[in-house]
Amino acid sequence: MKFNNKLLILKNKHCISIDDFHFKCSIGKFGLTSNKREGDKKTPKGIYGLGDLFYRSDRVLKPKTKLNCLKINSKMGWCDDPNDKENYNKLININRSKKREKLYRKDSKYNYLIPILYNTSKRTPYKGSAIFIHLTKNYNPTAGCIGLIKKDFLILARLLKKNTKIKIN
Repeated sequence: MKFNNKLLILKNKHCISIDDFHFKCSIGKFGLTSNKREGDKKTPKGIYGLGDLFYRSDRVLKPKTKLNCLKINSKMGWCDDPNDKENYNKLININRSKKREKLYRKDSKYNYLIPILYNTSKRTPYKGSAIFIHLTKNYNPTAGCIGLIKKDFLILARLLKKNTKIKIN
């Protein structure tokens, strides 16, 4: 059986699919949008690439995947400050003066995460940042990301290739 693995599809607010695999998921609290704004708690519609897979090596094993894997450390953050034009919607080393989404969290949500490459090539302030595929335990709505339980995330990670795109519609 040959798998294409080029398109990961968010079919609806409860299901994400690749090839013949379907995973229950959660999305932004206020659904999907074609006009994403910072802090709107909506998941952006469109077709996007996927970034490297980040993981907490102090808590979980490196997953089996064809994606590049990066260990999360306590200094890693994702800039969500639209006024920081240089760093907005990018991985940063955190300090107290920068508004950011901390990747090294007390909860397990970011034990594994994959950035969705939304608003990353031509970063536009206030168009949204830190849109990830990350872990969830209970499928509660997210702030705009896509949440999967750990078992499904690890299966998905095995199926992804570096050129896989995600289609959110």
